[in-house]
Amino acid sequence: MSDNIIRVMIADDYEIIREGIKRVLSYEDDIKIIAESVDGHDVINQVEFLKPDVLLLDMSMPGHNGLEILRLLRKQGDDTKVIMLTVERGADIINQAIEFGADGYVVKESTTAEIVEAIHSVYNGQKYLDKSLMDMMFNKYKEPKDQSVFRELSRRELQILYYISKGFSNKEIAEEIFVSEKTVKNNVTKLLRKMEVKDRVHAAVFAVTHHIDQYL
Repeated sequence: MSDNIIRVMIADDYEIIREGIKRVLSYEDDIKIIAESVDGHDVINQVEFLKPDVLLLDMSMPGHNGLEILRLLRKQGDDTKVIMLTVERGADIINQAIEFGADGYVVKESTTAEIVEAIHSVYNGQKYLDKSLMDMMFNKYKEPKDQSVFRELSRRELQILYYISKGFSNKEIAEEIFVSEKTVKNNVTKLLRKMEVKDRVHAAVFAVTHHIDQYL
């Protein structure tokens, strides 16, 4: 059993979904389900009381929908990592979730491994977007920035941004370019500031839509 247990709450009004997720997560030594909820009003109260590390939040909850819950939690200053778990695949709704403060976005048809990966990623401070949605977001998301932003990045920052656009974690990037994970993390912070974007998802979308590979 890992010393760092990730405390997870599941909020979904469909029992079959909750049971499926619980079965998947029961095989993970470092993940523990601490609560479940089927109602939007109850979710907010339980999160406030239990302070889970990660909340798996259905987009279509009775009482309050997922986006309303997310907005209210962030308005209250709650820093629980929130992964939206939904059937919605539209770029607009994904962008809205990101703007409201979602840490991850996973569709319900995804593989069980994807849900586990999302939980670990957001717990470790990264943003997570379902891999099945990446191409759609890259094609539809447009940033009002000029490609000259790439010229403001160092060679190493460009390399790291390239790997971010491929969905690599900090640890995986560190292994690719032979530096420490801490060095990667520091460079990610710098390049996000230079690009004036709020998180890795926005940086990755910009990098792909503006053909970062041409600058390497």
